[in-house]
Amino acid sequence: MLLLSPVLACAANEWSPLVRRLETDGFERARMESLFARSEVRFDPQVMARKMNALLDVKLSQGKPKAEAPEIYLSYLNPILILQASSFLESQSGPLREVRKRYGVPEEILVALLLVETKLGRNVGSRGALTTLASMALAGDFSLVAPLIERRDISSKMALWLRWRTAQKAAWAYKELKALLVYADSAGLDPASIPGSVYGAIGICQFMPTNAVRYGEDLDGDGRVDLFSVADALLSTARFLNANGWKANLTRERQLAVLYRYNHSHTYTRTIMAVADLLRSTSGGF
Repeated sequence: MLLLSPVLACAANEWSPLVRRLETDGFERARMESLFARSEVRFDPQVMARKMNALLDVKLSQGKPKAEAPEIYLSYLNPILILQASSFLESQSGPLREVRKRYGVPEEILVALLLVETKLGRNVGSRGALTTLASMALAGDFSLVAPLIERRDISSKMALWLRWRTAQKAAWAYKELKALLVYADSAGLDPASIPGSVYGAIGICQFMPTNAVRYGEDLDGDGRVDLFSVADALLSTARFLNANGWKANLTRERQLAVLYRYNHSHTYTRTIMAVADLLRSTSGGF
């Protein structure tokens, strides 16, 4: 019989509502108990609180003048970053050509996107995606988050809205958590070791786990989808764009519309196009 230390036993008990829910949805209970008893998988209510505080600020600022969003993120036009992206484009020319052949997405668009997402894989997140998503899923119980809400001057109506949004985000996170577990199994990865963004996006292409399962594709031929592999990340990104409307001879306006499906920010999409334009001009095009 496996005996847990008092600290690990406490952690396991903390996660027990989530473990029971995962068991109901078909995940092996013993495996989930072992996973969530690990010292690196610790509940952090700040993950949900951070999101709720941000959403609450936006909600309370509606109707007030907003600062104008930048046209593009100028930091990504830094000559050093553009040089790195150009070098990446050259070193990955073989996989990029194959990806363009399959899905029609130009090389410079893909390189620009990965530069903006993770600086070409150098910044894939420092938090465990499992802990992030599991913490948000467990925090559907608003009592776990309430002490961390920064605003204390909200109306009862706004408090109800905050509870509803917390439950909504927890449901979203639970769906992503299940997808992360499925993805980790298929990729042969330890789910607790997968790094992610502040809200659980993973890989060089920063897919949420549901997109990793849906659009992930193997290019390097090792029989698994590893979004931390440049080749697989490139092919998976192109597959996502293609599935969301990318095709040959799109107008620039339509290209921007497809990129918006990747990240709902016009500044983001214009930045990708600006980086791609620079890469095209410095490389001579493809």
